[in-house]
Amino acid sequence: MVKSDPLLLSEYKPKSELIVERTTLTGPKFPVIDIHGHFGPLVLGPDYANRYDTLKEVDKLKKLGVRNITNLEVLWGDELKQLLDKVAPAGDFIITFGAVDLTRLDEPDFGDYVERTLTESKNMGIKGIKLWKNISLGMKDKNGQHVPIDDPRLQVIFKFSAKLDLPILIHIADPVAFFRPIDQNNERWEELQGNPDWSFYGPQFFSFEELMAQQENMLAQNPETTFIIAHGGSYSENLGYVAECLDKYSNMYIDIAARISEFGRQPYTSRKFFTRYQDRILFGTDSGPSWYNHPIYYEFLETWNEYFDYSSSKVPPQGRWKIYGIGLDDEVLEKVYNKNAVKLLKL
Repeated sequence: MVKSDPLLLSEYKPKSELIVERTTLTGPKFPVIDIHGHFGPLVLGPDYANRYDTLKEVDKLKKLGVRNITNLEVLWGDELKQLLDKVAPAGDFIITFGAVDLTRLDEPDFGDYVERTLTESKNMGIKGIKLWKNISLGMKDKNGQHVPIDDPRLQVIFKFSAKLDLPILIHIADPVAFFRPIDQNNERWEELQGNPDWSFYGPQFFSFEELMAQQENMLAQNPETTFIIAHGGSYSENLGYVAECLDKYSNMYIDIAARISEFGRQPYTSRKFFTRYQDRILFGTDSGPSWYNHPIYYEFLETWNEYFDYSSSKVPPQGRWKIYGIGLDDEVLEKVYNKNAVKLLKL
């Protein structure tokens, strides 16, 4: 037997020898509304306006079968207007969400500010509100404390969004592994090695379990507010828990953005989940200019393909595993692709 030389994990890029039939798709079976896209500074940085041509990006998306895509940004006032001007050539194709300045949280007139700002933003044309994980995992109040997502000071946002009939798409927690020690047991060890600032492990942060309790409190305390909990309801590693929440909170919806790797490695559970909650699941990819990974989502949702890559990277970015298709029935598929979004966004 020939003994091989030691090999670093970072150098290990195995090629599967499995040969199975694989259905190839030329596009989605139904028009797609992508509820989770980014065309502004949150992902692209302050020079976002110079980084893409709006009409060229829309043409790319149309060729991928996309009917509309949302533009999730935490902007308001003049900066929101600048973003709307940037995407205006696309007409109604790009749907923009807005936000409020949470650094004003402790100001005595915060409530009045929120109502005024959201009213102005809706008059500008926004279709929803975007809240990001920086609320609970980054920003601190005047006392130096992290702000829980169920903080009473945020209630004015939740209540007034219901009054304006604007859904809130909110990113609360990252993958569970980001809240665990970065050791030999962490299934996203490689991802965290490359992005150490993505780790939220330690007493200085809310634990994942605390964030889930806050998420449930937020949902329970605001039954008139429509919440789209991003990234598989925050806990795509545990669809049993997400199902329990969907059963308890009728105001809760989820998107599937950036969680194809999680849904796809549990195909039996996922297919049952998508079928049962077909009216509460929204298609999303977390895409933006120059990167559109829609085809792999179509393959996951529409085919029975086995053991395929969820990424074009030689080392999968979110974990060393493959995914499987769940072959959704047409009625379920069309709701996930567009009907649920049409209903929520009143398109």
